[in-house]
Amino acid sequence: MPAPHRPGLRVTAGVTIPESELSWRFSRSSGPGGQGVNTTDSRAELVWDAAGSRALSAHQRERVLDRLSNRLVDGVLTITASEHRAQVRNRDAARARLAATVADALRPPGPTRRPTKPSRGSQQRRLDAKQRRTSIKKLRRPPQD
Repeated sequence: MPAPHRPGLRVTAGVTIPESELSWRFSRSSGPGGQGVNTTDSRAELVWDAAGSRALSAHQRERVLDRLSNRLVDGVLTITASEHRAQVRNRDAARARLAATVADALRPPGPTRRPTKPSRGSQQRRLDAKQRRTSIKKLRRPPQD
């Protein structure tokens, strides 16, 4: 069955990675495989050069490189999929994982946390509860002579 024509990997509404920027490597996968376990290259590695990508604007590239810095090697992101027995399914899984990873990296940061203090009433209630607990435990002690 021929693969459908894919103009690129759609990451978000405004970002599509062209197929020319994606490269594949295949190798033997560990795990289940049946008769073809030692002969088929079902493990798929999808390689994308994030630092040299033309699909991203300068701002988007900076955000992706910053957020994925621990996963990049010289600006290149590698996604591996080997959970399926068929190479085609592993290819689809790697494509989906790359799209999700890049979309997550492109998402703007959430609002900054505003530090808060416990209210005076909540502090007093906490201390009162501690005092009640102390008095309950004091009643359990043997009498002091």
